[in-house]
Amino acid sequence: MSYVAGLVLAAGAGRRYGGPKALVRLDGRLLVERAIRVARGGGCAPVVVVLGAAAGTVRSRAELGDAVPVENPDWATGMGSSLRVGLAALRDSAAVAAVVLLVDMPGITAEAVRRMVDRAAPDALGMAGYGTRRGHPVLLGRSHWPGVAELAVGDVGARPYLRRHGARLRVVPCDDVADDADLDRPPPPG
Repeated sequence: MSYVAGLVLAAGAGRRYGGPKALVRLDGRLLVERAIRVARGGGCAPVVVVLGAAAGTVRSRAELGDAVPVENPDWATGMGSSLRVGLAALRDSAAVAAVVLLVDMPGITAEAVRRMVDRAAPDALGMAGYGTRRGHPVLLGRSHWPGVAELAVGDVGARPYLRRHGARLRVVPCDDVADDADLDRPPPPG
């Protein structure tokens, strides 16, 4: 049986938001809990969640279930380091691929993740398609992890690697089942 890991990036400080987005409550659930549930519901196992800013608070407040929390000591350098930490945490797993989710995209659904899982293979590369845009979730086959990690620096994740390997990248339509809008700023008081 082939396993596809879920990789939730939840390490940021959420400076524009006013605090770590992993701890933002939406519809009664923390965003980190929602992302883990979506990854699991989409068929991912194991699910690794990368923590950074307020990692201790996230661990104590969030119901992480059987997700594997790992800490990124360099979280302040940007998303690239969190992606590298997450992929390194999966190195010894039996996963053939990883589906990457960002904690601040609560409109991503288990069905969008499932569409990626259904295409998983060691050499697979995929991005969700939203009309003419490409976004999350992102599928990274295991054979691509070293190259992705090499190019993931600063506040850039897998995008440079995916651009470089565009001929192999499959865009998976997800706009009928998900919304990849991120929570960048808190809603105005109302």
